[in-house]
Amino acid sequence: MGLLEVSDLDAGYGDLQILEGVDMTVDGGEYVTIVGPNGAGKSTVMKSIFGLTSYMGGSIEFDGAEISSSRPEDIIATGIGYVPQNDNVFASLSVKENLEMGAYILDDLPEDRLRGIYDRFPILEERKSQKAGTMSGGQQQMLAMGRALMLDPDLLMLDEPSAGLAPDLVDDMFDRIDEINDDGTAILLVEQNAKEALRRCDRGYVLVQGRNRYVDSGDALLADEQVRQDFLGG
Repeated sequence: MGLLEVSDLDAGYGDLQILEGVDMTVDGGEYVTIVGPNGAGKSTVMKSIFGLTSYMGGSIEFDGAEISSSRPEDIIATGIGYVPQNDNVFASLSVKENLEMGAYILDDLPEDRLRGIYDRFPILEERKSQKAGTMSGGQQQMLAMGRALMLDPDLLMLDEPSAGLAPDLVDDMFDRIDEINDDGTAILLVEQNAKEALRRCDRGYVLVQGRNRYVDSGDALLADEQVRQDFLGG
């Protein structure tokens, strides 16, 4: 059994169903990417795993436990970190305060964890007293990732981490995600830069209109002529 097992998932918002019968697996330490056209339900999968949508059926298991009806604050405690695409930092708080918020469910701030985040993202230590809202887009993305890593999750979910970044920062962002994965954290990624994400991941899922269309290794999906023509721009 994988670390994350999504089976026959139906979900949406209110009465509007977006996902229909979605299946997805992430093994421990694996790097998995979700790609597909706009409106395919990619972000909805992540939000559903994290308890932020209307659950309509199917199963979501994490580390062998059913979480499909759990609240986000309880899901965090199981070992899942989530970085949404938008509004992913507390703009009025300092960098350090944002990181401390990432460990809010703990009784004491783990100083070694904070040290580890600073070692991974040195700019955050340099700017630890700066208000998060005054930082660049790339720096805010690092901060959001750092905050999600404060609880040392087994799975880190990232929704469009390169969105809005300058082109010269995109490779750096992907490199940092690679490093997090290399250190043993499983990654589930939704990414607009589908070709680059598939080059780096272990396995990819292609969603279309809320349903599974393809699943294979990243390299195999990149080499599939139909996938390239339909979803990767040839």
